[in-house]
Amino acid sequence: MAWLLVVAAGLLETGFAVCLKLSNGFTRLWPTIAFCLFALGSFGLLTLALKKLDVGPAYAVWTGIGAAGTAIYGMLFLGDVVSTLKLVSITLVIVGVIGLQLSGSAH
Repeated sequence: MAWLLVVAAGLLETGFAVCLKLSNGFTRLWPTIAFCLFALGSFGLLTLALKKLDVGPAYAVWTGIGAAGTAIYGMLFLGDVVSTLKLVSITLVIVGVIGLQLSGSAH
């Protein structure tokens, strides 16, 4: 259950990163509000998960999901450049996240 919270928190991290971009430096109201909601949700779920998980693997998985998700979203919907190196690198991040998740121990 704790790892499911980390995954959900990582997906919400993607949401807050994208909304941060869309907020245009906190000058657009709705993306700024969405950023705040996604950030609170992400940190809240991560906080709950850390009651049961080691901080190192959990934090790495959370940031990995957020980074990979944000990069993919940017390429699909925000016009970010797609390259083979980016796709390979995102794949490596995802493989690393899976490895860290498998290595993480619950208390």
